[in-house]
Amino acid sequence: MTAPLTDLNDGCRMPLLGFGTYSIHDPEIFVQAIDAGYRLLDTATRYENEQEVGQGIAASPVSREELFVTTKLPGDAHGSAGPRRELTASLGRLGLDHVDLYLIHWPLPRIDRYVETWQAMIALRDEGLATSVGVSNFLPDHLDRLVAATGVAPAVNQVELHPYFQQAEQRAADQRHGITTQSWTPLGRKTDLLDQPALAEIGARHGVTAAQVVLRWHTQIGAAPIPKSATPERFRSNLDIFSFELDPEDLARVADLETGERIGGDPRTHEEF
Repeated sequence: MTAPLTDLNDGCRMPLLGFGTYSIHDPEIFVQAIDAGYRLLDTATRYENEQEVGQGIAASPVSREELFVTTKLPGDAHGSAGPRRELTASLGRLGLDHVDLYLIHWPLPRIDRYVETWQAMIALRDEGLATSVGVSNFLPDHLDRLVAATGVAPAVNQVELHPYFQQAEQRAADQRHGITTQSWTPLGRKTDLLDQPALAEIGARHGVTAAQVVLRWHTQIGAAPIPKSATPERFRSNLDIFSFELDPEDLARVADLETGERIGGDPRTHEEF
């Protein structure tokens, strides 16, 4: 089983569900994920595992053309020259001649170079080093500024999104610009989310797990989740979410789980260098 594709605003297509690689460093896990049906692998320079992801891709019998590889620009490379330097280094570690999606990892508003950085990202896309370019953790005002300055909206905005933090305003802002919202920590890591009785009850009615309920919720609200797991049985289960559909009552019960609390950093202040 592979995930269906979703259309991006630049004419490209992306798997609706991907494999998050944060903190995973064993190439065999990536081989197994591809073998299970994952076609999107999401990494980043700051994950320090691009080389291992590349080794997994090289060892897999699935062709490069069938895969969608994402990596991300680190904060210390903001500016006009940094994106080219860092993407070149990332491609070397991955063993690839291009990535399918290159993201600005964080906006770093105190540094205030994300517009200049975005202009450099567009140039990399136009040269074919990245098929699509986008951002991660960008707030509505950051997106408005990018589009006003360049006329080019990111293809993807990857943000923290899960039933405890549903990001309705952010999703609406993304949609306004035709940007696909991609969900990191979609299962609410290090919380009790998957122990919620409502999710167990919904899952029991559909014959699926609480995690599968949550991931299906993401896709039905228009988001593209990238769950992370190093356990083959679990990551196979995470992918198997397209054989059932949540009804309006199910969606309303998941919506009721909102707390408005983030797990990760606030894009207004978070800095990664």
